[in-house]
Amino acid sequence: MLLKEYRICMPLTVEEYRIGQLYMISKHSHEQSERGEGVEVVQNEPYEDPTHGQGQFTEKRVYLNSKLPSWARAVVPKIFYVTEKAWNYYPYTVTGEPQSFFWLVLLQCSFLPKFSIHIETKYEDNKGCNDHIFDIEAKDQEREVCFIDIAYDEIPERYYKESEDLRYFRSEKTSRGVLQEGWRDSQEPIMCSYKLVTVKFEVWGLQTRVEQFVHKVVRDVLLLGHRQAFAWVDEWIDMTMDEVREFERTIQAATNQKIGIFPPSISIGEMPLSSLAPRGPASAPSTPLCTDAPEFLTVPKDRPRKKSAPETITLPQPDSVQGDVAIAAPLTPGPATAPISNHSPWNSEASPLE
Repeated sequence: MLLKEYRICMPLTVEEYRIGQLYMISKHSHEQSERGEGVEVVQNEPYEDPTHGQGQFTEKRVYLNSKLPSWARAVVPKIFYVTEKAWNYYPYTVTGEPQSFFWLVLLQCSFLPKFSIHIETKYEDNKGCNDHIFDIEAKDQEREVCFIDIAYDEIPERYYKESEDLRYFRSEKTSRGVLQEGWRDSQEPIMCSYKLVTVKFEVWGLQTRVEQFVHKVVRDVLLLGHRQAFAWVDEWIDMTMDEVREFERTIQAATNQKIGIFPPSISIGEMPLSSLAPRGPASAPSTPLCTDAPEFLTVPKDRPRKKSAPETITLPQPDSVQGDVAIAAPLTPGPATAPISNHSPWNSEASPLE
């Protein structure tokens, strides 16, 4: 098990980010989804917890086979997804602590029961200075604290967009930005997303490598998502909760359709399989019940064997012709025959017939 705490500061308030993160997650999931891969929303509905109160439960399937490194693709099936279950409560108050936004996410692999990612999130209006926010959850567990700077941390090149570069972005509606180096010390308003991430991969020989890789992926996703949340602030800052929930439903439906199952794009042949072999009932597998080749592909059993060239050639013999009967001369050289060259014309004087 590898445990890390990530702290991501944002030039927003916790109340504003409540809208912004819903907008960002929906739009980000749609952008990152493509044919056959991406984020499928299975369930998204209100949920009430006896401890934390009213919240939202979401279940998603994240298909990401092509995004895995080669060594990981070698050990996972072609159809591979991670199940994400999230419990989102707002607000969540713990006695003796300031009011915070609580979000719990559990990710599990579709075929590896010993693999899981547990993410517990709390949001507070500060600069990431609360060192005791996870004292109850983490207890005495040792963990590494990692600060993520949404403006100046390096982002993977494939995700970079100039319009989302917060070193140059300024919001027209909020007049926030451009974010200069050291912006967390002077920015107002400011809030922090605290994320306690636990990765487990209990497979001998691969545990350390996989857990470190997963944390790298998690960090890249957190950096990109929070950058986009602020870069898109002018798109969502005026939305109400009802409006962002409606946007969420619309985009989720479009995303599910975008990554849906499509018919193959390559046609194997024009003749249907049903014309080649009989099929079973509708409930039976589609594998043909007969494995014999079709009639037009069957090799005839009595096909005549191709004959070779004749062993003798009949040549006229002027001195041996009696009436209309000619004697068959063998191919072997002898006194009655002369060799015929394939490379020179016939010369009757050089090779007379005796």
